[in-house]
Amino acid sequence: MALSCGIVGLPNVGKSTIFNALTRSAQALAANYPFATIEPNVGEVAVPDERLPVLAQLVDSEKIVPATVRFVDIAGLVRGASTGQGLGNAFLSHIRETDAIAMVVRAFEDSNVTHVEGHPDPKRDIEIISIELALADLATMKKRLDKLEREARANPKLRPQLEAAKTLTAALEEGKPARSFAKDSLEAEVARESFLLTIKPLLYVANVDEGQIGKPGPLVQVIEQVAVAEGAPVVVLSGKIESELAGLSDDEAREFCAELGIERSGLDELALTAYDLLGLMTFLTAGEKEVRAWTIDKGTKAPQAAGKIHSDIERGFIRAEIVSYGDYVEYKTMDALRNAGKLRSEGKDYVMQEGDVVNFRFNV
Repeated sequence: MALSCGIVGLPNVGKSTIFNALTRSAQALAANYPFATIEPNVGEVAVPDERLPVLAQLVDSEKIVPATVRFVDIAGLVRGASTGQGLGNAFLSHIRETDAIAMVVRAFEDSNVTHVEGHPDPKRDIEIISIELALADLATMKKRLDKLEREARANPKLRPQLEAAKTLTAALEEGKPARSFAKDSLEAEVARESFLLTIKPLLYVANVDEGQIGKPGPLVQVIEQVAVAEGAPVVVLSGKIESELAGLSDDEAREFCAELGIERSGLDELALTAYDLLGLMTFLTAGEKEVRAWTIDKGTKAPQAAGKIHSDIERGFIRAEIVSYGDYVEYKTMDALRNAGKLRSEGKDYVMQEGDVVNFRFNV
């Protein structure tokens, strides 16, 4: 199952518009009323990678296959979602099934677009969602605490987990997310085992109007302040502009971006940020049939990376022949790379690096 990033937020903040632009589709209903999205929409989105066409030209490849990240467009959340208000229960269960959260926050004024709280206020809107997620986690942890207390009485070795659960519960009661604990802490381990919502990695998406492209206004600054305090990344984009870009060819989109004074579309930035947030990286293969970016977890060793291509390659792994992308571009051919001593032979303990161009040797 591919890792996924859930797009969440209050109703009418632009989640479905952004999702449609991301997936270049109209599968998510984008409408000016709450709960236009009920069942989650799922789409695979290409991760922008400028290295692929360069490699394809060097090896005269027939096809380019980029890495992808899965996005899930989830129903809007309102106050009281943790107790079932609105589509709360469905919303929370759909978030629980994702691996990371992209919280869309409206950062523009428009009297023609309804806001469930009356008007945009990023700090308040973020707090509504954060509190509802924390309350849902608190309900989960209270059940877990009851179970752990019974188990710890029978098995004293579980006392550390019980104490960690108590610390975690106290933090949630103060409105602190589970992700505020160190990843290797016992509290974080308990949170992951309990499938808490607030343990999931988080990024913020500030949805702005056209006038704020390249010069974000005060509402975006509020979002950035909240994100800095949490150590979370922020992507600033205009759902409306991105929808227009999604309908253009690649050349037209580049020209439009140049006119707007931006190097990369906000959606490209979102896909890259989500990919990184999910702890993913890519290695590359280059041949006449295709140039492909393969998705692996950061820290993956060479045999397991080979298994992404085919399980037989992992089982029969001998070595990985690796060159860096930069060296490939400089020397242009495998013969030149060999002669320059730039082709490395790595074994089973080699940890893959971002952008490795690889040929795996294996026994059939």
